[in-house]
Amino acid sequence: MAMSGLEIFKLLPKTNCKECGHPTCLAFAMALAQKKVSLDDCPYASDEAREQLAAAAAPPMQTVTFGTGDAACQVGGETVLFRHEEKFHRPTVLAVTVPDDLDEAALKERCETIQGFAFERIGQPMPIEAMAVTNPSGDAARFAGAAEAAGAAGKAVILVTEDPDAAKAALEKVGDSRPLLCCATTETAEAMGAAAAEASCPVVARAPDPETLADLTEQLKEAGCAEIVLHLDAPDPWSELTGLSRIRNLALRQSFRPLGYPVLAFADDGEPDTQAVRASTLICKYAGIVVVETVEPWALLPILTTRQNLYTDPQKPVQVEPKVHAVGDPDASSPLMFTTNFSLTYYTVEGDVEASRVPSWILCVDTEGTSVLTAYSGDKLSAESVAKAMQDADVDSCVNHKKLIIPGYVAVMSGKLEEKSGWEILVGPRESSQIPRYLKEVWKA
Repeated sequence: MAMSGLEIFKLLPKTNCKECGHPTCLAFAMALAQKKVSLDDCPYASDEAREQLAAAAAPPMQTVTFGTGDAACQVGGETVLFRHEEKFHRPTVLAVTVPDDLDEAALKERCETIQGFAFERIGQPMPIEAMAVTNPSGDAARFAGAAEAAGAAGKAVILVTEDPDAAKAALEKVGDSRPLLCCATTETAEAMGAAAAEASCPVVARAPDPETLADLTEQLKEAGCAEIVLHLDAPDPWSELTGLSRIRNLALRQSFRPLGYPVLAFADDGEPDTQAVRASTLICKYAGIVVVETVEPWALLPILTTRQNLYTDPQKPVQVEPKVHAVGDPDASSPLMFTTNFSLTYYTVEGDVEASRVPSWILCVDTEGTSVLTAYSGDKLSAESVAKAMQDADVDSCVNHKKLIIPGYVAVMSGKLEEKSGWEILVGPRESSQIPRYLKEVWKA
């Protein structure tokens, strides 16, 4: 929790030496509380004061990194309970299980399947970042072999085992890639903590309730574990969701340091559709890492979509570059239409134009990432702005027919836009889903 100026003042030497550039220690303390100066500006601050102020200034939730290089994943470091208060900073990492009881061919196939996933939505990649190697065989050697295979696939690795010996065997194979060791319990805290500390990798603390988790994180810190992730092993989904909310509240609102860590959750039971629903719910309720078993693309896509929607900055809509975009292989006689640069709007229109199988040009007008009606009502979309966008994008070089299709919801601007642009304005459908029919039945070059 941030310290007030008076609390900081009590830690200062109170010499009023002015060497910090302020007339009194109290004035310096007030400036420090507002983060306008650094404690380093005080030449006489004690080591104890520096330690206490550093602890108070630390983020309420630790940022944890596992994996290395391009496969490195960061979780945690969040500052708010609700996205509208600021934003969520680090998207949930999605991991898919790799059981160690698969035969060599099946193990290779599963790793290649996970490695090959390449989802994209509204122009943004939606990766599966990690593989969670599990230990159903109970054999340390097989677990280590599966970990090595997963590590070779170029993803971050999570080692899921209750056996310290299996964990140590796997760390010998993939320790250099900084895997996440999951999990340490009250019974195995000493052994798992020592293994994680020796390999300099983060460790997951697992307990059935927040109170036990808090005690366990303190144990792991004493064992030398610098980075910790929490796993609430609750008896039922309702207890898990309420427990995750409680952990987040204690960490961020009450600055309870023993629970100030990101959370890992499992949604690897049941049918793929059940896993998709559960994983999406866990993402909404603060899970920093979610582990699923399914490799069905149709089940993974809604999970990734939920994550993408939740972790966009609510104050900065995702935008598309404002220019003329080609859909298909259009030529000079192909239709030209415009929409805004709000990514969801643009890619919806693009998808429907693709579905029409009519090669077309789409002029993307800069409306600061707002949709058609929002931009129009906010005076960010007008005849003047569209005409300027046409000129800036040099649409004359794309087509030879001087016809522009505009969204039906802004038909009212058609007359003025004709005056401003000198083009014939055609009023298109109101709904994007009607574009295929419009292009096939109405459009004529």
